[in-house]
Amino acid sequence: MHFFGFKGTGIRPAKLIFLTFLVMLAGCSGTRKMRERDQQIASVIKTARSFTGTPYKYGGTTRSGIDCSGLMVNAYQSVKLTLPRTSDAQYLVGEKVKVKDIQPGDLVFFALEKKKKDITHVGLVTEVRGKEDIRFIHATTKLGVVETNLFQEYYWKGFRGARRILETKN
Repeated sequence: MHFFGFKGTGIRPAKLIFLTFLVMLAGCSGTRKMRERDQQIASVIKTARSFTGTPYKYGGTTRSGIDCSGLMVNAYQSVKLTLPRTSDAQYLVGEKVKVKDIQPGDLVFFALEKKKKDITHVGLVTEVRGKEDIRFIHATTKLGVVETNLFQEYYWKGFRGARRILETKN
């Protein structure tokens, strides 16, 4: 039998069609996972951005006042993920990410006080525009919730690492 160039291979057309279907189905499953992750990231970012302009309040978790780690807790709750309440505890969650591999949805961590090793601040990456333009949203003491470039001198000097909370794209 001659079927799409498989003459004499012993592969029946019905079996070939079934195998092709299985390969396509497996590919769709990976694509679906990527879409789900992308939708989760979009939801997390949208939730965080909905707090833009909210004033800073130490220990705050509401629209009347919020701190940096409270913003992350709220953002990730939108996809039913519970993060620890403090930035130093959040730094222990997820997998480490190199700066060159940072993606939207990743958390970025900073040591911005006198002890340069202690994590004191966290933000959520919202956009990667280029090698030196990575935007993150966070709650600042003076401006409240804003988006900032990671490479702004003050934040870059205090940058201590990034973590990926949501499963990596495959």
